[in-house]
Amino acid sequence: MLKSMTGFGRAEQTVNDKTFLVEIKSLNGKQFEMQLRLPPLLRPYEFDIRNILQEQLVRGTIDCVITIKQNGTSKPVNINTDLIKAYYRQIEELAGELSIDTNSVLSALLRLPEVVTPTNDVLIDTDFEDFKKVLQTALTELNNHREEEGASLEKDLIKRITNINAQEEAIVQLEPNRMKRIREEIVQLLEEHVGKENYDGNRLEQELIYYIEKIDIHEEQVRLKQHCQYFIELLSNGDDAKGKKLSFVIQEIGREINTTGSKAYDADIQKCVVTMKDELEKAKEQVLNVL
Repeated sequence: MLKSMTGFGRAEQTVNDKTFLVEIKSLNGKQFEMQLRLPPLLRPYEFDIRNILQEQLVRGTIDCVITIKQNGTSKPVNINTDLIKAYYRQIEELAGELSIDTNSVLSALLRLPEVVTPTNDVLIDTDFEDFKKVLQTALTELNNHREEEGASLEKDLIKRITNINAQEEAIVQLEPNRMKRIREEIVQLLEEHVGKENYDGNRLEQELIYYIEKIDIHEEQVRLKQHCQYFIELLSNGDDAKGKKLSFVIQEIGREINTTGSKAYDADIQKCVVTMKDELEKAKEQVLNVL
C-alpha cells in the first residue's frame, strides 16, 4: 500500500505522577528532517527518541513536540532561598536609602536570575519505557493517517498513468497514417518542384527510408508502455518507502513523451502528447507527497 508523507499523530497518557503528551506532524520532504522539542527530563534520551522517529517515519519534514506535566507532590523547580535572601538584603538597604516600601518585593525577587531553576530530576528507565508506549501510540496514529492519504494518492496516480496509456494507444493507431502521409507529402513536393520524371525513384526510396527511420517513434512508445507498467507494479509492491523510485520512473516517462513529441510531425499525435504531459505533471505533483 502507498503511504503519504503527510500525517498527524497525538497521544496523551498519565503514568504515576507524570502526564506525557506527544504531538507529531509530518509533511513532505526530500530527506528526513526533524525538529524535536523535549522537556529537560527527556534530554538524556534524545538520541533514542530520534532513532525511534527516524526508523518509523523514514522520510519527510517532521515536527515533534513532547511535554511532561508533573502532578501531585512533584517539584518541577528549585527555589534558591539563599540567593533570594542576598538579593533582599541589598534591596532592603537600597529601599531604606530611597524610602521605598519593600512589602511587595517577593514577586520581583522570584523573577531575578538563578532564583528559580528547574530541578535536576532525571526520568528513570521504567518511566522512559512507559513514555515510549505513548510515543508509539502517536506514531501509529500518524502512520494510519499516512496510509489513508496514501490510498487516495494511489488511486489518483493509477488514473494518471492509465490516461497516459490511453493516449499512447491512440498514438499507436495514428502512427501508420502518419508515416503514409509524410511519404505522400514528400513525393508531392518533389513532383511539384522537380517534376515526376526528373528524380530518381530508387534514390528517393533510400532517402525516405533514412528520413522515416529518424522520425520513427515505435521504440519510444514501447519504452513508454514499459515505464508505465513498471510504475503500476511499484505502486502495488510491499515497500513502505517508494516515493523516490516512483519519481525516477516519472522522469523516464517524461523523457519518452518529450521525444515522441519532438519526432511526431503530426497534429493529432501532438494533441495526444500535450494530454500526456498534462497528466504527467499532475502525477509529478502527487509523487512529491509519496513516502
